[in-house]
Amino acid sequence: MDSTYTNIIKNAYREISLLENKGKVATYIPELANVDDAMFGVHITRLDGAEFGMGNNLEKFSIQSIAKVLSLTMAYKIMGERIWSRVDVEPSGTKFDSLLLLETYHGIPRNPFINSGALVVCDILISHLDNAREEFLDFVRALSDMPHLNYSDKIADSEKAHGYRNTALCNFIKSFGNIENEPAEVLDFYFDMCSLEMNCQQLSKTFTFLANGGHKIIDNKKIISKSNSKRINALMLTCGFYDESGEFAFKVGLPGKSGVGGGIVALYPGNYAIAVWSPKLNPNGNSFKGMKLLETITTHSELSIF
Repeated sequence: MDSTYTNIIKNAYREISLLENKGKVATYIPELANVDDAMFGVHITRLDGAEFGMGNNLEKFSIQSIAKVLSLTMAYKIMGERIWSRVDVEPSGTKFDSLLLLETYHGIPRNPFINSGALVVCDILISHLDNAREEFLDFVRALSDMPHLNYSDKIADSEKAHGYRNTALCNFIKSFGNIENEPAEVLDFYFDMCSLEMNCQQLSKTFTFLANGGHKIIDNKKIISKSNSKRINALMLTCGFYDESGEFAFKVGLPGKSGVGGGIVALYPGNYAIAVWSPKLNPNGNSFKGMKLLETITTHSELSIF
């Protein structure tokens, strides 16, 4: 790994480590509230295979909504451009579990990364696959080179027990005809999808395909086309952080996706993917220290897409 990268990350990590962590862990999913909120890790994987990590970068955590990028990738492979008739590509400007705009847009979610959009993507996979739960897991295992990756029943059950808003979202979309399958089946798959656990190293490696024109860096295997990869990156830039997406683009300048487990993955096309983790979230549901760390890294490296 280039010493310039490692020095920038080391200095940024030390700087942000000293910050008072003003965030709060996500308590509405009880299992996430049990995580040690002092955890803080970062890992970068370059397209040439060089990598570097610091802190709790090898500690596994619940990737939550970061998995929505992977389910979208799989659904996009299956449906192609027809997918955009079921889910839009616009920033929502509202909370990730908001019902407000679904009424206005007749059950078409604003984008695939808010909860309503991810539920529609799950519905698409259920409609097109024999066993969406198993086939999606196989897809992520192959993509991440983690053959033993599995859903966390503990986290999924915790979400299911308190998933009232997601249940409302799914039923509401169903009333407009944009959910084809039974809401209970869609919700079960959605909660399982969000329960996947990875560490920062695994997450950064998994997402290098989107920095590499849709191809894995290990064997150059094509996951999606270069054009589709570009579009997913564009969605990550404009919609990956809920109603803080504009601020992330403004301050960090990379496509990325956050999860309420405190993880963030971001990538610089043609260069690297980077994952950070700190469980305490800011008021918008994004990792407080994770956001600060990525801003500091891209500011000092002057490496962003802009």
